[in-house]
Amino acid sequence: MASLISPTAAAAAAATQKPLPPLRSRTTTAANHTASTARRNFLSLSAVALFLAPTAALAASDEEYVKETEEVISKVKSTITLDKADPNVAAAVAELRETSNSWVAKYRREKALLGRASFRDMYSALNAVSGHYISFGPTAPIPAKRRQRILEEMETAEKALLRGR
Repeated sequence: MASLISPTAAAAAAATQKPLPPLRSRTTTAANHTASTARRNFLSLSAVALFLAPTAALAASDEEYVKETEEVISKVKSTITLDKADPNVAAAVAELRETSNSWVAKYRREKALLGRASFRDMYSALNAVSGHYISFGPTAPIPAKRRQRILEEMETAEKALLRGR
């Protein structure tokens, strides 16, 4: 019975078999258990926090969005209407760039705001202003046609804010 497989076939079969991977220990240390428990608790608390308080957070962020957007609008209007010879134009442009960058960075991630007309117009206007000053420098005056388009976008953004859009 033992000789049903030829010795050459047995040697060929043994040569083609891959060795099994080593078994990993299933024992867990107290540190691993504590870390996984802490991670599980954190994730469950985060999920609860996300589902319990979205209405209060959205209401506060909406008021904050309107207030900050109005501030950015007034800063853009005052900056682009400055005279080229004004000694404060470079400082005003630097402040405007910092303000607009922080506004965009803050509200670009808010999915609820992305569809709003005020956000779209503000983003477009800020992009035009920033692009101009990056390309031509802080003392270069904005061409009349571009300035007019930026002011129109600011105006429509203000109207949209008043309507809650």
